[in-house]
Order: sequence, then structure tokens, then C-alpha cells
Amino acid sequence: MTARNFPESFVWGSATAAYQIEGAATEDGRGRSIWDTYSHTPGRTRNGDTGDVAADHYHRWPQDLDHLAELGLGAYRFSISWPRVQPGGSGRFHSAGLDFYSRLVDGLLERGIRPVATMYHWDLPQELEDAGGWPARETALRFAQYAAGIVGALGDRVHTWTTLNEPWCSAYLGYGSGVHAPGRTEPAAALAAVHHLNLAHGLAGRVVRELVPSAELSVTLNLHVVRGASDSAADCDAVRRIDALANRAFLGPMLDGAYPADLLADTAAVTDWSFVRQDDEKLIAVPLDVLGVNYYSSTLVRAWDGHSARSDADGHGASAHSPWVGAEDVDFLPQPGPYTAMGWNIDPPAFTELLLRLRREYPGQPLMITENGAAFDDVVSADGRVHDDRRIDYLRRHIGAVAEARAQGADVRGYFVWSLLDNFEWGYGYDRRFGIIRVDYDTQERTWKDSAHWYRHLVASGQLDD
Repeated sequence: MTARNFPESFVWGSATAAYQIEGAATEDGRGRSIWDTYSHTPGRTRNGDTGDVAADHYHRWPQDLDHLAELGLGAYRFSISWPRVQPGGSGRFHSAGLDFYSRLVDGLLERGIRPVATMYHWDLPQELEDAGGWPARETALRFAQYAAGIVGALGDRVHTWTTLNEPWCSAYLGYGSGVHAPGRTEPAAALAAVHHLNLAHGLAGRVVRELVPSAELSVTLNLHVVRGASDSAADCDAVRRIDALANRAFLGPMLDGAYPADLLADTAAVTDWSFVRQDDEKLIAVPLDVLGVNYYSSTLVRAWDGHSARSDADGHGASAHSPWVGAEDVDFLPQPGPYTAMGWNIDPPAFTELLLRLRREYPGQPLMITENGAAFDDVVSADGRVHDDRRIDYLRRHIGAVAEARAQGADVRGYFVWSLLDNFEWGYGYDRRFGIIRVDYDTQERTWKDSAHWYRHLVASGQLDD
């Protein structure tokens, strides 16, 4: 077997998120989430777009599952909308919401597709935000109760339970820079959110272990590859500081059972971390069956010299407030192209670098690529097709980077392309298209892009072409 061939056991899948595709925002008793509030606030999203209808997956899920089956995928990563199953984030569970996900899971199993359920993909019930949100410890406790409800309802029909998707974004973009819901710009609250998201992961993970020990347990992190502009001591320290905020703030407690000492020191002027209680770090470090890795682009930093114009090209949205709490004197530099429609640089070698770092630092920890993909300005051609050659090239090169990491010993067990469908891309609204299947938002018609045909061939053959 060559490095560019994948074994039959390798899991090929695709991923989505509830608020981005489901729609039906006010149907069947669904409660309001922070993204409902944020997207309906003027000036927050491009063109004032909301997820009210999105890709209408709530009504079209059987058709969408048929697409998964036609692609030949072995697994589907979806998220459960907390306010759809527990509208206020506490109290009784809503049977209509639970029934929707029960039908979805059964539909996947009928098609021979493994359900991979993400408990939280950013849609916090608004009532919990009104009570303090993720900076409040109570939210983590509520999350554990929510986890018990959905795990109890869906049980071992779900192959893999993923506690959180990209808690970095929830904490730093939601409470630091304010470019994601709930749109707060409070540095100390952002760090409190980091901890309570970590705690929520640990508590919910232990619920899974107790209720369905046969299921696999996972979490998904958007880990950053951070490089310095030079080898100077100042730039190397800038890399260290950003790595602590981006990566080790989550890897440390989740996999090592402790926050990095340098992270606490770097942010001491922002918070004393007194919200971390005795034994919290032990609770967070629940053993994982697989670590989910999301990767899109790399990061280049340098130490700010104190007088030149600041550079904030971190790829995480424009804001007067930095998501990099306690590291406001670090510059994020533009990188050479090519770029995706998100303005993110395309850097497959950094993907290999990241996976090999995880192999080195956490030997024996299985990995799963839970998101990787690209937005481009897709055009429907005269023949009615979307010839997205740039997306195919992106996917080929990044899946090749996974193959290279596997050849060097990284235990990567699967790959989920982001995304199955074009969808609501958060603050960018419907202006960015990540799907391998095009959605006409006026008619909700689904059309396979060339990348979908390419991906189906790869899944069937297990061999990456040149």
C-alpha cells in the first residue's frame, strides 16, 4: 500500500452544523439561540442574513441522507440544536426536537452510515446567555444535564458522541472579539468561557462514559499552526503565547489534565483564573477515543515593535477588539496566496505539520479530521454544473497532507469534508459557499458540484489521484 492509498477501515464522511443548515427556526417548539439573536441584530451578519431557513434540512433531511448514501460515505457528522431539544437550556426536553434527531439517526443507520453527533456547535439557548452564558459556571452544569437528556434519548445508536465543536471560537470570538454570537467583547469573560467550555466537555464526556460505554467519545478542536516571522527571541515568544491561547488552553486540560503554567502567567493581568476550582482539571481530562481536528489554514505572527501600524490578519473577522486575550502586542501577518474566498491562505504542509505534532506530543491518541474544506466563488455554468476545480485541488492537496502524516506515523482514522451542503456561514451569511453540494437558496434545489463527484470516486477507490 502506497502513502496515497487509504485502507478500507479509513472513515470517509462529511459534516454539517444545525444552525447552518436546519432552518425551521420557530417550528415545533424550538427555542431561541444566541445565533438567532445575533443574526437578527442589524449589522452583525452580511446582508442581514439569518439561519431562519438556511438549507431547510429540517424538512429535507431524507433527501440529504440519500445524498450521503450516494456519495458512499461511511459516516456523517451533524450537530444537535440545544434549543430544539431543550428550548430554554434547562428543564424539560421537547419531544418534537428529540424525535427529529431520532429519525435522523435511524435514517443514517438504515443507509449504513455511522452517526457522529456533536452536542454543541455554537447555538447556546438564549436564556442561558441571559443568565451569564459560557463565562458562568452554571452553563457547564446545564450542559451536562442537556448531555444526559440527548444521550439517554439516542443512546448507543450514535456511533460517536462529540462534546464540543471548536470551543476556541465559542470563547474568543463570542466573548473576546465579538464577531460571533453572543457578540461580547470582554477579555476576562472570554477566558472564563474557555474554562467553562472545557469543564462542560469533561462533564458531558463522563455522562457518555456512564450511559453508553460502548459509544466512542470525541471533541473537535480547531488547532492552529502558528509560525514566527523570524527566529528572534521576541518572535519565538509571540509563537509561544499564541500557541498557548489557541491550542494548549484546550489540549492542556483535556489531554494533560492541567492548564499550561505559561498561559496562566501570560493572562494574569486579565484574570486570576479563580473560576478554576479544585478538581476541575481532573474532571475535564476524560479519556478520548478520538480527538477531532479541524484545519483550514495557518498563522504567521511576530512581536509588535510598539510603534508601527498593527497587523491583525488572523483570518477570524474584523473587530476593534482582539480575540487573542492578553496578547494584544502580537502582530498577525498576511501570508502569500493563493487564498480561499474566506481570505485564508492555502497551506497543506502545515496540515501535515499539525498532525505530526499531535503524534509527537500525544502518542497513542487516535485522530479524526472532523472538518477540512474551502469556500470559493462557485458559478453555475451553462451546462447547469458547478465546475469547482479549485475546491477539488484544495481537497486533493489537503487529503494528500493527511496521507503524508499517516505515512509518518500519525494515527489518523478518518476524514470529514466540510461541508456536505452550502449553508449559513455565520457572520458571512450566505455569501460564502463551502459545500460539495450546491444549494439554491431560492428553490432549495441540491446540485452536486464537480467536487462531490470527485469525492465519491475517492471514497470508492480509497486512492488519491495525482
